[in-house]
Amino acid sequence: MIVHKEAVIRGKVQGVFFRGSTREKAEKLGLVGEVKNLPDGSVWLAVEGEEELVEELIAWCHQGPLRAEVDEVVVNDGNVTGYTNFQVTRY
Repeated sequence: MIVHKEAVIRGKVQGVFFRGSTREKAEKLGLVGEVKNLPDGSVWLAVEGEEELVEELIAWCHQGPLRAEVDEVVVNDGNVTGYTNFQVTRY
């Protein structure tokens, strides 16, 4: 079943290649969506795909790339919007 999840990742998550690493992980899993930095220093993620693969990406976000220090991941369900790829966007 295809699902849509959104997450806000807080901590030391900007300037540590979090967005690029998230895109790489999502693409390896065959997921689509977007990831962007937010003005408050957090990262926002929207992801769509098979539920177990989306959950795998969300679980990865709790650690992130090597230099990240994740304090909190807040996840919400959403409506599938039909992303066709995974992209890094700007706020």
